[in-house]
Order: sequence, then C-alpha cells, then structure tokens
Amino acid sequence: MTVVKADAYGHGLRQIAALLMQSGTDIFGVANLNEARDIRAVGRGWPILMLGACLPDEIERAVKDNVMPTLSTISEARHFSRTAKKLNRTVTAHVKVDTGMGRLGVPTSEAPQLIESISSLPNITIAGLYTHYSSAESDALLSCTQRTCFHQLLDKLKAAGHSFEYIHMNNSAGLLHEQKSKHNLARPGLLVYGVLPTGPRRPPAIMKRRIRPALSWKCRVSLVKSITKGTKLSYGQTYTAKRTMRVATLTAGYGDGYLCSAQREARVLIGGRLCPILGRITMDQMIVDVSRVKNVKTGDEVVLIGKQGKQNISANQLAKWSNTIPCEILTAIAYRVPRVYRGGQAA
Repeated sequence: MTVVKADAYGHGLRQIAALLMQSGTDIFGVANLNEARDIRAVGRGWPILMLGACLPDEIERAVKDNVMPTLSTISEARHFSRTAKKLNRTVTAHVKVDTGMGRLGVPTSEAPQLIESISSLPNITIAGLYTHYSSAESDALLSCTQRTCFHQLLDKLKAAGHSFEYIHMNNSAGLLHEQKSKHNLARPGLLVYGVLPTGPRRPPAIMKRRIRPALSWKCRVSLVKSITKGTKLSYGQTYTAKRTMRVATLTAGYGDGYLCSAQREARVLIGGRLCPILGRITMDQMIVDVSRVKNVKTGDEVVLIGKQGKQNISANQLAKWSNTIPCEILTAIAYRVPRVYRGGQAA
C-alpha cells in the first residue's frame, strides 16, 4: 500500500498516483475522500483505504465511491452496514487495532468482540486488520510491545476461526527497523519519496545507499545588492549586518511553505555554496548572505531542498534546522509552488 495522503507528501497527488499505478502499487492509502477521488480521476480499479475515520455525513459517499473505510467501533460499522444495504452495495473494510498510538483503533482487549459483531452485520466484509507503530524510528522497546500485542491478538483471532485478506503493521519506520512485523501488506509513506524517517534508531546501511529523494525545491534570486555594516534587515529588524555584505533577495517565503522556524539556522544553495538566511523569513521573500558567492545575479537558481554542485540540502536537514520532522517540511510546500516532473520523478 502506497500512502499518498497530504498531496502525496507535497509531491502532487495526481501525478504521483499516475506514476505509482505503473510501478507496482497494489493499494493506495489516503486520509480523506477528496484524495480518493483524485486517485479515481487518474485511474480506476485500484483499491483505496481511507486511513482516517469517516464522518457520519461522509459514509454514503465512501460507499458510493467504493473506498475501504477504517473501522474502530461497532457504531461506525453499523452505519456503514445500513448505508450499504440501502444502496445495495457491499462495504469492504479494514479494522484498526490501537496498540499504543492512541488515535484511531479498537483496544486489543475489545478487538475480538468487535470483529465478531462486524462479521454478523449484512453488506459489510472485513478484508484487513492493522495497527500503527507510534515510535518505530526511536523506541525499540515500545515497538516490541506493540508488535507483541498485535501478534498475540492475531493468534487469538486465528484460533477463533477468523482470517483476513490483508494484515499490516509496518509504516516506513517499521519497514526499516521492525523486520518481525512483516505481513502481507505494508504502508510506506516517506520512504516512497526517498526520505528516511528521523530518529535515533539507525536504518540499515543498504537503505541509506539506495534511497534517493524524489523532490528538489528551488526558487530564484530576485535582487542582489550590497549593504554596509550596521544595516538592519527584514521585519522587526532582527538582523544587523556586522560588516559590509552582499545580500540576495529570494522568491520564496513562508507563503510557499518555507517554515519561519528555519530562519536562524537554515542555509540555501546558490552557486554551489551554502548561504545563510538573514533576518525574518517573510511571506513571499527571504534575504540571504551571498558575500562568498561569485557573480550572483538576478534570476540565478536557488536550491532550498536538493543538490547543487557538490553540496546537498535534504528534507531531513531542513527539518533539523526548522526543529521539526521531514513530513512537515514536505507537506508544507504550498500549492502555489509549481511542480515540474522529469523522467517520472518530481523535480
């Protein structure tokens, strides 16, 4: 299952879905019904699992659109059953078990009874059973507890005569660190886009070598000028030049999704060199120090994420500078930023 929620992690859902349909994806994982419809607009026939809960007024639409719901309670299941019966449809659902994430899912102690109850309802079939790691990239002990809990439940359900077409537990971090919870389905998100989940647990070296980011994020230099010592820059005049400098104004800001929290630590690439951001990032622009870069001019390429010359800024690095995670960096990139696709890869 390829997880393509949040506009395919900022990469552009429809274009990425079209590529994935040609690249071995069996099922798509989405957060909501609008994302499911975007996938259907690209190609029909692929199963889609809604990883979030359906609101009551969305259930009829989910049934009509043939989107598999995630079920955590009997009330949800009954609502789907009634709606499917009214529409003369059969709902194929996945039941989620809460082993420690705390968002959706039935507690493991209540899961057998829930599955028994759903199995007795008309017009609904349980196709999958799953749970979700909360800290697979950082907490081996907690992950072991979650895995053990889920596997004990599977054994209990199997002994009671239940079987499931799909059993899944591993997200991207699970695939990297939890080999004992491989089942017949996995749900990679970040890894699909060539980004490693961040955390103290180190991924296998082979993965570091093989993973290649799909996305680069670029803007342009809009103006270059010299400033004297003592010149103050940007809103609040939080930066004061300590010397005579050459600075460049760039055509990107927080309105494009470049997080303000990056401004004290972050660098951009211009002319193959790392250039620090000066002062506050504004809605549409930011200012950087280009004193060490020769011949910078208006229109020059600026790399916010990606490679330029021998230097590279990864989504993980920008996330570290911004005190956040790479998922937020990628999904924050605004819709007004054009996506350009080259050779089947986002660029």
